[in-house]
Amino acid sequence: MADPTGLSRPFPVRPLTGREGREVCRLDVYERIADGLNMPDDARHLLGLAAGREKSAGGVAFDLAAFPEVVRVYSSQASARGEIRQQARAAAELDILAVRGLGLIGLNDSLLREHLSRAQGALRVRVALLHPEAPALATRAAEIGESVESLAGGVRLAEARLRELAGICDIQVYRYAMLPTWRVVRTDRTVFVGAFDAGWEGHESATYKVMETPHGPLYRGFRRMFEAVVDGAERTV
Repeated sequence: MADPTGLSRPFPVRPLTGREGREVCRLDVYERIADGLNMPDDARHLLGLAAGREKSAGGVAFDLAAFPEVVRVYSSQASARGEIRQQARAAAELDILAVRGLGLIGLNDSLLREHLSRAQGALRVRVALLHPEAPALATRAAEIGESVESLAGGVRLAEARLRELAGICDIQVYRYAMLPTWRVVRTDRTVFVGAFDAGWEGHESATYKVMETPHGPLYRGFRRMFEAVVDGAERTV
């Protein structure tokens, strides 16, 4: 009897049992598994999938295989650490949208600090951080249970440390004033996206790896959003 998922039998089982096997890392594969197993909508949503009955305006169900922008989903930034570093090493452009950015770029042991310290001018870097005097910073501090002084101090520390890189690579630092929603790291044609929400910081969010495709809206949308943030921000470095 054929497997209803269209995959070899060990494929959908092993990621659930923890046994050694191939890792499911494409959203369209999750979609095929969910369809083949007739998963209920609440289970589909836990995998980041649309409900089985959701239709497009034309009455035809979306085929996620036709929108292969989301190529991998990580449980947190820590899980994506190696992939982000690998992409950054080969990149000519690096854009970062964060709150204070210390874990990404502001400290000696940050995710990308070592790479930037060796960039030797070949890399263009833009970093957008939350304005330490903006009302949105106080809101964000309350959301994560931190004092305004501590969060604002973290932003200023990150700016000071990023200023040290001005003679090493082409770096620009901006302060934006709106309440942050998305945490973005873009390396050329790939973007890693997480979310800020009450109760957790951006590095704790699930992280989506999104690649530019000819017709996909996600990569373009996040890049357009970053450009809009920078256009309305105050440059400090």
